[in-house]
Amino acid sequence: MRPITRRRLANFRANRRGWWSMWIFLVLFLLCLFAELIANDRPLLAKVGDRWFVPVAVEYAESDIIEDGFPTTAIWRDPTLQEEIAARDGWVLWPPLPYRYDTIIRDLGRPAPSPPSWQNPLGTDDQARDVLARVIYGFRISVLFGFALTLASSVIGVAAGAVQGYYGGWVDLGFQRFIEIWSGMPQLFLLIILASVIEPGFWTLLVFLLLFSWMSLTGVVRAEFLRGRNLDYVRAAKALGVSDGRVMWRHILPNAMVATLTFLPFLLSGSVTILASLDFLGFGLPPGSPSLGELVSQGKNNLQAPWLGITAFVVLGGVLTLLIFVGEAVRDAFDPRKLPGGST
Repeated sequence: MRPITRRRLANFRANRRGWWSMWIFLVLFLLCLFAELIANDRPLLAKVGDRWFVPVAVEYAESDIIEDGFPTTAIWRDPTLQEEIAARDGWVLWPPLPYRYDTIIRDLGRPAPSPPSWQNPLGTDDQARDVLARVIYGFRISVLFGFALTLASSVIGVAAGAVQGYYGGWVDLGFQRFIEIWSGMPQLFLLIILASVIEPGFWTLLVFLLLFSWMSLTGVVRAEFLRGRNLDYVRAAKALGVSDGRVMWRHILPNAMVATLTFLPFLLSGSVTILASLDFLGFGLPPGSPSLGELVSQGKNNLQAPWLGITAFVVLGGVLTLLIFVGEAVRDAFDPRKLPGGST
């Protein structure tokens, strides 16, 4: 490991708040990646007679489980089916939370939304769906959307800024005028028009937001390439006949990535916020999808159920706080004024 890498890691660890925030976020994200194993209305494993079933991975018909069952998809939470399985000395292994994000709970015993209970730790929403299950699935889709948007926009933004800064002149001038015009487009109005034509989905929203989000890193990378293209080692490489692409990739981009990496956690938090905002306004994921923004909307529409608004605030605020703390630690790690251990 190079000395500069060791110094950056030491500075990152020295920021205890960012260091622990990173681990907390990673643990939560890894747990939510396996949401189907944590919250599901299908058992993880079942045995009926001598036969084994894996309902969490395979969809079975009721006739596959019991001989006189219906040839339709088995509803494992059906009390009648559970009695038939028990009569055959069978058993089922349920996940910790026996509900999916779209499971309608029929046996609440009170009108929805219902308050938190042992059965539903965070209560239910106004459609009798478990809030904790929706938070788990919503957290996963929000973070995955944020990662995808951040990665794609970073690649395009870095490439555009590199071309601008390296070639300069009319290329830089033309790109700048285009960015000024394109950044002035009314994104929300365009999204409303898009939503009236097609139903927005995960990939549709990703492509649409990518059309505008790539500009967030262009200015930083452009400035680094404008500065780096006139350095002595870059001019020497060009004099030796090294191609422009190789000069940009090997000699200038590593320095430009230092400034870029410090922005990535903040871009990720912004991407999560954008999706939540669009879902709150009704222009995000399709209705019924697990969404943190939809949970915020539930809290606004059901003021008599404060647990919905409190859950939405705590989850969104917690996720964004963790990402901001990680971003601060990454910024300290790449700060050349920081000595090993975090001192200045």
